[in-house]
Amino acid sequence: MPKNIKHNPVEQAESILKHHKNLFGNLLYTEKTTSSVVKESETNYSEEWASATTLNDLNDKICNCQKCELGSTRKNFVFGSGNPKADVMFIGEAPGAEEDIQGLPFVGRAGQLLTKIIESINFKREEVFICNILKCRPPNNRDPLPNEMQTCEPYLQKQIEIINPKLILCLGRISGQTLLKSNETLTTLRQKVHTYRGISLMVTYHPAALLRNPHWKRPTWEDLKKFRALYDEMKNANK
Repeated sequence: MPKNIKHNPVEQAESILKHHKNLFGNLLYTEKTTSSVVKESETNYSEEWASATTLNDLNDKICNCQKCELGSTRKNFVFGSGNPKADVMFIGEAPGAEEDIQGLPFVGRAGQLLTKIIESINFKREEVFICNILKCRPPNNRDPLPNEMQTCEPYLQKQIEIINPKLILCLGRISGQTLLKSNETLTTLRQKVHTYRGISLMVTYHPAALLRNPHWKRPTWEDLKKFRALYDEMKNANK
């Protein structure tokens, strides 16, 4: 650079800021603001709920979630219900219309059938924990969208971590595929016992599907008998 050119501090500062804007847009990262960003990321929404140690605490931290558009269309956030120390979890895909109204999982016709299913294998509804992958009802009961499940699944993972069940029964294809990260059909998923984060997991038909197709009740019953036998086997092994 020629020695006779004088450096104007203001011009230098403008040049630096212009270069910074070309790279990063209108965000200005000084040493102070960088530190501020780090602190915000350490205490953001997800970190707050991730520190929950009880289901009540978790529910309090996530019940006002607005991370996806379902937050603006729901009537109620449907966290889940049952025994916070349950040995068994039943997991569906999403709340329906009646669940959205009451804020409780599986309380409509499918829920009434689920209660009978639970009782048929010698459990009581209050002994188990029941929830869904999504905590908000998709409009018109459509299938959950991939981004909705991706957003909401960490909440379910935290529920499972807190409850620490011995067994999980996924109700329906979508629930099974989501937890197992699989594209296999429901027929294939039903054929074996899976492992999810160290927990034994089985998949069967969703109660709503049984209401539409009663001929699926027989294979569901076969799944349930295997599920109960697995539970009894695990319980006896721990005596």
